[in-house]
Amino acid sequence: MGPKTTKVYETIHEWLAAGKLAPGDKLPSERALVEQLGIGRTALRQVLARLVSEGALEVRGRSSYRVPGGVSVETPEGLEPWRVHGERTIYDNRWVKLDLWDVEPPGVKRFEHHVVRLHHVAIVAALDDQDRVLMMWRYRFVPKRFGWELPGGIVDEGESPADTAIREIEEETGWRPKSVEHVVTYQPMVGMVDSPHDIFVARGAEHVGSPTDLEEAGHIEWVPLADIPALMARGDLMGSGTLVALLHILASRRKQSPTASN
Repeated sequence: MGPKTTKVYETIHEWLAAGKLAPGDKLPSERALVEQLGIGRTALRQVLARLVSEGALEVRGRSSYRVPGGVSVETPEGLEPWRVHGERTIYDNRWVKLDLWDVEPPGVKRFEHHVVRLHHVAIVAALDDQDRVLMMWRYRFVPKRFGWELPGGIVDEGESPADTAIREIEEETGWRPKSVEHVVTYQPMVGMVDSPHDIFVARGAEHVGSPTDLEEAGHIEWVPLADIPALMARGDLMGSGTLVALLHILASRRKQSPTASN
């Protein structure tokens, strides 16, 4: 970008940082921005496209830009949580803990509910400048099959999930990302299993050597994002973390596509 477009880019960033535009707020129309900022429409669209690619803005409808994070649905009120009267451990080791909880949902008779506690996990999707994602083709003995997965692993005690993501991708693939961005934290089996999963996206990575975690490492490849929908349809993508991360990336790319902003 030239000096003028850079100034406009910085101005809109300042609006966002100062809270002049809150999550969910819609930007003024392109015509209004052109007049207010003294920039041509083509140059303005270049600035807006960069802000969308960075996640600072999102596209809604035809040439409509909003600050991410806003929602229209209201949080329901007046609902009661389950009461927990007690819990006891049935089995516990370094990998899994099984409890029985004495629970009472609203309006329902008390009963014992199994609760499985697993580790906190971090997973990372690293993207390069050729629209490819770093993946591993590996065998999983529980489903007895091969499939594509993203790097990831258990968050060690005292370690941040972001540091885990960086450590795991280097150990499993030999590539080190420059930085990682948190996307979402979710529970893969929220009805019975407690295992927080943190999803990260990295843009760019440096090859630093061979994988050091030989148990986890498989065939490593930069897979074109264009192949992901077909791999998903074939059932070749394994693990909820892999699916959540890649679906997020595909959804973000759809929002950023020229057809979404014209």
